[in-house]
Amino acid sequence: MAEPKRVPFDHDTPIDVAKYHRFQWEPAQDCHVLLFPEGMVKLPGSGGEIFKRIDGTRSLNAIVAALQEAFPGAPDLRSDVVDFLEVAHGNGWIRPRASA
Repeated sequence: MAEPKRVPFDHDTPIDVAKYHRFQWEPAQDCHVLLFPEGMVKLPGSGGEIFKRIDGTRSLNAIVAALQEAFPGAPDLRSDVVDFLEVAHGNGWIRPRASA
């Protein structure tokens, strides 16, 4: 199986859910999901917690800080969040917010 495509981005730039994508709780799946025209991605556990904080105003650094506050005992949280968001960016699920 191919390695997921990771696309780094500036950790201080606010990020948003990509256009035509919608993040929501899906009772039938019993987890958060990301819906888009081509399908759906299940985001159980930490993936859902990360996506809950993607609001167009928070940067990767701000999301990590919010998660560290919510889950103070989680080990190596920053590395996991960076990995997840770089793969999400590579898949086109998130985008850095354009400057106004």
